[in-house]
Amino acid sequence: MSTIKGPAVFLAQFAGDEAPFNTLDGMCKWAAGLGYKGIQIPTWDTRLIDVDTAAESKTYCDELKGLVNSHGLEITELASHLQGQLVAVNPAYDLMFDNFAPDHCKNNPKKRTEWAVQQLKNSGTASEHLGIKAHATFSGSLLWHTMYPWPQAPDGLVEMGFEELAKRWLPILNHFDEKGVDVCYEIHPGEDLHDGITFERFLEATGKHNRVNILYDPSHFVLQQLDYLKYIDYYHEFIKMFHVKDAEFNPSGKTGVYGGYQNWKDRAGRFRSLGDGQVDFKSIFSKLTKYECDLWAVMEWECCLKSPEQGAREGAPFIQKHIIESTGKTFDDFAGADIDKEQLKKILGL
Repeated sequence: MSTIKGPAVFLAQFAGDEAPFNTLDGMCKWAAGLGYKGIQIPTWDTRLIDVDTAAESKTYCDELKGLVNSHGLEITELASHLQGQLVAVNPAYDLMFDNFAPDHCKNNPKKRTEWAVQQLKNSGTASEHLGIKAHATFSGSLLWHTMYPWPQAPDGLVEMGFEELAKRWLPILNHFDEKGVDVCYEIHPGEDLHDGITFERFLEATGKHNRVNILYDPSHFVLQQLDYLKYIDYYHEFIKMFHVKDAEFNPSGKTGVYGGYQNWKDRAGRFRSLGDGQVDFKSIFSKLTKYECDLWAVMEWECCLKSPEQGAREGAPFIQKHIIESTGKTFDDFAGADIDKEQLKKILGL
């Protein structure tokens, strides 16, 4: 069986304008000092990586990798959530999602999508240059505004939405296939890929493309009240990435899954730091190990109460404590005996 690698940390929520969070070197020193062994790098933050240069220059990637390795760390994956979101944006969300795009693409949805597609392709090439086999992203969404069936969706709407989503992603998926890199969609509310059924719809729409895979994050399933352990049973062969993030769901007589438009700390479903929520990480690590999922355990910090500094300090030992050193032995091997076919027949009464 495979032993899950880690602990690692997603840098996106920690990057900032103040040292040590404003350079890759500074963040590597910080992460290593907290006990992390890997970092996941957001490609939209040019303080940490220039993904366009990384796609053009293997030398740049070798130097980037060398810097990270000099701190005793590995690059677990690159992430392009913001660019992936822009591959498919319903016009209802144009103004808000324009914030994810560079200035020269704002107020121009077609140009914005073209930019996002190229960013994804550059991320695939950069991953190959860095020797990385998996990439994290969002699917984007054309259908999310129809998530609740009122008014009822016209026949054919959902099918058309997934056909269009697949059409936009297939050139990206084919590029990643050429580079030998899996595309791992974070299954996430707000995306058209937000649970098991929608993942299956997209997989079918792409012709079961072999690069369509999953970034598993149980916190998003707690907020949807989806069985996150059974999810692993169904989809373990597709789970190539893992965000270790906690959450809790505390419904009341006033609010439930939809949150009442409240801020995060007042919602029934809210993200918490590791160990402060309701996620059963012991069972998750057990299932992922049982199914021999070869991946990194990457902490993603998003908590409505605890500071990121405390969350980061506590995250590395929390993950380390949950990693199972997989065994190659069976516990009752000591009581076994050499196989003798004649003896087997006698036991069976043959």
